[in-house]
Amino acid sequence: MANLARLPMPIIEQWEWQFRGSCRQTDPEVFFPPDSERGARRRAREAVAKSFCAQCPVLEQCRAHALAVREPYGVWGGLNPAERELLISSIAPNTPALTRAGETPQAQKRRSMTALARRVVRR
Repeated sequence: MANLARLPMPIIEQWEWQFRGSCRQTDPEVFFPPDSERGARRRAREAVAKSFCAQCPVLEQCRAHALAVREPYGVWGGLNPAERELLISSIAPNTPALTRAGETPQAQKRRSMTALARRVVRR
């Protein structure tokens, strides 16, 4: 389960990017596997999901959100849960934590994960 404390405040500006996602017009099962799905079938479904993500206008915001809240399920921002955890564990510790005056820890985390998402998208 995602850590709800990491979620942004319930302000529309924090969430409105989701209305522009390519996934909005797609069956959610493409992005979220059944519990019993494994192996080649799962990889094939994830490839389809990632093809939607590759064309999505909010890829960066989606990925930053999934990284910031450590979304444990589904394909978000073109990454599956294992890929997201690998990124967080390998890159996030090396990301300098520059704080801004008056910035909350939640805002700092979101800004760091957005920067991480931008670096990954540009690769």
